[in-house]
Amino acid sequence: MRKTAHVLHLRIVTPSDLTDDVAGLLDADVSVSSVVVLRGAAVKPVGDVVEADVAREGANEIVDRLRELGVHRRGTVQVVPVETWLSQAGYEADARTPGSSADAVVWAEVTQRAYEDSEANWTYMSFMVLATLLASIAIVVDSMILVIGAMVLGPEFGAIAALGVALVRRRYQLLALATRTLVAGFVVAILLTTCLVLVARLAGWITSDLLAEPRSDTAFIYTPDRWSFVVAVIAASAGVLSLTSARIGGLSGVFISVTTIPAAGNVALGLAFAHWDEVWGSTLQLLVNISGMALAGWITLALQQSVWARVSHHRARLMGRRARP
Repeated sequence: MRKTAHVLHLRIVTPSDLTDDVAGLLDADVSVSSVVVLRGAAVKPVGDVVEADVAREGANEIVDRLRELGVHRRGTVQVVPVETWLSQAGYEADARTPGSSADAVVWAEVTQRAYEDSEANWTYMSFMVLATLLASIAIVVDSMILVIGAMVLGPEFGAIAALGVALVRRRYQLLALATRTLVAGFVVAILLTTCLVLVARLAGWITSDLLAEPRSDTAFIYTPDRWSFVVAVIAASAGVLSLTSARIGGLSGVFISVTTIPAAGNVALGLAFAHWDEVWGSTLQLLVNISGMALAGWITLALQQSVWARVSHHRARLMGRRARP
């Protein structure tokens, strides 16, 4: 039975003195189906361009060996997914490479995305504020639909997943960046939402009596229990698999499973109306969910790294046998 093949295209700009090493590395690898060398094609930096097609499950070792050569310091290495391709050599290269391409983790891709998702830029902060504001409105009107909308709108999962990437790949700068982004995002979102809730309170749109009414659809936001942690662990594991796998489909399910943004919205409401029991309950809910997601992300990535390390060793032995006369 033929396994599903996913191909990555490598475009490498390298100084001329490294070109032969790069081309030789690619040509000798069983996961590579084609290699093109364009001598003198690069102007900045001055050098050559090497292009190759590689089975996804073999990409990590190649990228690591290119880093060992110092290509990323003196030139550039681009890794681009190929959406549609026709190549018998490509299928044969994929068949020769141990592992499944759908399960393969390309760590360079995952790490770059983690850095991008951990940047505390204007867009990230805007989505955090808008999602938290929508969550507070959902709590006031006791609307589960609006709660789900706020969950999907929140951008915090990328930064939470980056914590696991940072620990597994030992990128402590990324760990600090993701932590700062999470803390700053929630603090800014809660403070701005609290200010807007105070304005709505002065305008008479929200009253303390209204918040005191039973809210059957949103009471879970400030009453964490053992299931809050379990759900966070399961959702984060699924989310990390969606981020690292070639099969992306479960990420939206993560966003509507964990109570981070709704908890932040209820903290803002509680601060505006001095409902300290709900502030405490929602804060605890927020911490439980973030802790569960961060722990699950780290464990999932660590397991993936361990599994693919064994696949890499098997692949190295296979290449060694084929290299013998």
